[in-house]
Amino acid sequence: MIALVVLLLFLLLLGWLWLSGASVDVDIWPILALCFLFGGFLAAGVYIAATLGVLGVVTGFVFSDRPFYNFLGATAWTTSSNYVLIALPLFLLMGEFLLRSGVSTKLYRALNLWLNRLPGGLLHTNIVSCAAFSAMSGSSIATAATMGSVALPQFEDTAYDKKVVLGSLAAGGALGSLIPPSTLLIIYALLTNTSAGALYTAAILPALLVTVLCLLVILIHGLRHPLPRSEIRIPLKEKLKGTVGIIPTVLLICLVLGTIYGGLATPTEAAAFGVVGAVFFAAIEGKLTLRTINESVLAAARSTAMVGLILIGAFVLNFVLTTLRVPQSMAAFVVDLPLPGWSIMLVIVLVYIAMGTVMEGFSMIVTTIPVIFPIVIQLGYDPIWFGVMITLLVEIALITPPDGTVMYVLQGLRKSGPITDIFQGVLPFVGAYFAAIILLLIFPGMALVLL
Repeated sequence: MIALVVLLLFLLLLGWLWLSGASVDVDIWPILALCFLFGGFLAAGVYIAATLGVLGVVTGFVFSDRPFYNFLGATAWTTSSNYVLIALPLFLLMGEFLLRSGVSTKLYRALNLWLNRLPGGLLHTNIVSCAAFSAMSGSSIATAATMGSVALPQFEDTAYDKKVVLGSLAAGGALGSLIPPSTLLIIYALLTNTSAGALYTAAILPALLVTVLCLLVILIHGLRHPLPRSEIRIPLKEKLKGTVGIIPTVLLICLVLGTIYGGLATPTEAAAFGVVGAVFFAAIEGKLTLRTINESVLAAARSTAMVGLILIGAFVLNFVLTTLRVPQSMAAFVVDLPLPGWSIMLVIVLVYIAMGTVMEGFSMIVTTIPVIFPIVIQLGYDPIWFGVMITLLVEIALITPPDGTVMYVLQGLRKSGPITDIFQGVLPFVGAYFAAIILLLIFPGMALVLL
């Protein structure tokens, strides 16, 4: 539906330009065929990897006069053997070990000792613990699943509004897509041939901004709906003793991000260090059993296979579209429009927000970046800034009904209750994410100042 709406708007724009006598130098038929096929496959529920591969092959056979199929094998091999992509299964494996090691439970309890007396109480712990875990896992799904399983039992039989509890966990879980070592930023770097290290550096301040905005939402909620405060004050000695539980998290973050920012390792090498660190802490906690290793490796392998198939399909489609010069024509067409660059960027942002209601975030990136990225570059926007912006938009997609993946993960962790509780509870936090998008549009230097 979204693809058809965008196509309709595009055709109306072409018609207006034709009636006004403007020159339109773009081959519309491959774009029409692509949009109609994509819309049909999406409506039919076909797997996104198969959709992308079939679209590439069909579009190439129908519109290309070159034997592009001779290059399909090389395209698939180049994609799957890229050195940058090795970091993806390693970060996924690290997240799986952390999920089963017990590190997350210690992290949550230690943070709660310091944050529980703030207005909003444990809700602050949800956001901060999710942000800290994201700096180890790099995945929104892993963050939501891990911290959700730890946090939800803490709120049973309490006075907290369950909708806000679920909303805070959803918002915190989504942070895993932006906070380094984000796997989505690795995929963006691969698709656009940009530096993963530069993207990680650029994401620091925007990630802190979103975290602070979410905490501000909780603070306002806590002031408007105060909870009965416990008169029991935790002694400083006990707080300091409990803070020991944060040490594994701090060490892992230093091991992964410290080596990247310090120039000691590439993201791929840092991911390998992270796996070793996660295995080490799992062994210390007594959780490093054959069953744990088997479950972690299998889960990481499934996720890697899914991502790999999607990437191969996306690169096949991208190869065919580039051969037909569709991205180049679209970029030239958009740049020649009698519109300021900021208005076109605003339209791109709105389209991504709309797509996020019906598509999973990862699929959004691999299906749209090959066409959108040349347009963004032609408009003069920085590719690193755009990578951070796209990742923020994907985070919104993860917590936007009806297709918010993170919300369904949390719903699966609940014992009972409708998913509409999460839909309602996450809305104020979606507003915080929108505020971050607006601030990043107005102050793009926020993502570039540390480079």
